[in-house]
Amino acid sequence: MTSALLKPLVVVTGASSGFGVEIAKLFSAAGYPLLLVARRLKLMQALNLPNTLCKEVDVTDYKQFESAVREAEAVYGKCDLMINNAGVMLLEKIWDQDIEEWHRMLEVNLKGVMNGHKIVMRDMIDRRHGTVINVSSIAGRKSFGNHAAYCATKFGVHALSETVREEAAPYNVRVMVVAPGAAETELLGHSTNESIVEGYKSWKASTLDQGISLDPVHIASSCKFMYEMPQEVNIRELVLASTKQNA
Repeated sequence: MTSALLKPLVVVTGASSGFGVEIAKLFSAAGYPLLLVARRLKLMQALNLPNTLCKEVDVTDYKQFESAVREAEAVYGKCDLMINNAGVMLLEKIWDQDIEEWHRMLEVNLKGVMNGHKIVMRDMIDRRHGTVINVSSIAGRKSFGNHAAYCATKFGVHALSETVREEAAPYNVRVMVVAPGAAETELLGHSTNESIVEGYKSWKASTLDQGISLDPVHIASSCKFMYEMPQEVNIRELVLASTKQNA
């Protein structure tokens, strides 16, 4: 199918699991061509979505990330929506945490988002059209125990997003933030401290309905709703969580 018959190109990072998978499936079902990027190529390919290019990409590698976007644009036309979803959550007290875990979160959660902006926004500004959605976290708005470094990166995503939104607004380009609460993704599995992981699971079991947190489908549908509002409408920030999440 040629690009002339398709909706605009949507780029989704962290598309091999969690929010990214559900976002990819929902936008594909609505007829959007996709570029899916993540480190686990086979998981993206297994989705078997039409009009979709899957690329093994580390979002912290600017040249690799940009090359994948340009390749997709050569097939499907310019990117009109960049969803910066890739993220890592490593939980620990700041004084006990391995410094390399700080670096990893800063690189993926913040630098990866900055890379996504830089790759697409100049063209969006020139066209006076386009949207960037940054998937942050409720931990980008409030603090949680054992989340200090993670919160620092997600607060950074909120600050970055708001600043770029202000700068891009005169050019009719939108920057949006989705900030989910606890959700059923692989994020918790990234942490190496088993006692913290078990404590998190106990909190879920005692607080949430049947111990089940937010379904990633709702993040996907929120992203689609926000994007499909008219270009003159910018939903700057959307915070959503399970109703029973009290923190």
